[in-house]
Amino acid sequence: MSRVVFDIETVGADFDSLEPSTQEYLLKWAETEEEKTQVKESLAFYPLTGEIVAIGMLNPDSNKGAVYFQTPGDLLLPFEEEGIRFECGTEKEILEKFWNAIKTYDQFVTFNGRTFDCPFIMIRSAVNKIKPARDLMPNRYNGAHIDLMDQLSFYGASKRRFSLDMWCKTFGIKSPKAANESGEKITGSEVKDLFKSKRYVDIARYCAGDIKATSELFSVWENYIKVGPANPKSLYNS
Repeated sequence: MSRVVFDIETVGADFDSLEPSTQEYLLKWAETEEEKTQVKESLAFYPLTGEIVAIGMLNPDSNKGAVYFQTPGDLLLPFEEEGIRFECGTEKEILEKFWNAIKTYDQFVTFNGRTFDCPFIMIRSAVNKIKPARDLMPNRYNGAHIDLMDQLSFYGASKRRFSLDMWCKTFGIKSPKAANESGEKITGSEVKDLFKSKRYVDIARYCAGDIKATSELFSVWENYIKVGPANPKSLYNS
């Protein structure tokens, strides 16, 4: 059975660039200045107000993968680091590359993918007039999509849902939020500022760190927490 880990990085639109009616709608329930600021800073969480700037994919068995990322106005030649191939393009182009690659795999692995990554990818693909090659949201219990946030919270039985960073620290996995070689720490909240600063490769490398950490966390779950094999008949065509 072939399987792939994937993750996305997103940025939100500049609030002031949105139509007045859209701004009014988004701020409808925000009463304080703090609440208004929170709304403006959360635009990257929604595919109607944000876009995908990087998609990372990693085969957990071969440890080979790719990161497709945006570089507006710049064209970088593909390059490879530690088994990860980096390729740039527009949002539409990186989504097309994602769908072309994902159709060859039987099982998907994500962290919070059912709640965030998969719906975001599906909607942004529709915005770009791209038809999905696979159903990223199959029945959550059939083993076709392993969302590690689901698995590690035992489908909500454990009331607190922890971040990828917390799980990495618990199991001794190098967190993508850890300081890089220059001592800088990058988190998802910094992606928009990095994008504005044209630090596209830094975003791509951060995305690569996410898929590597998710792959290692998947190995922990599969070897020490999961009980019983997935039903192979339920995969792919479910």
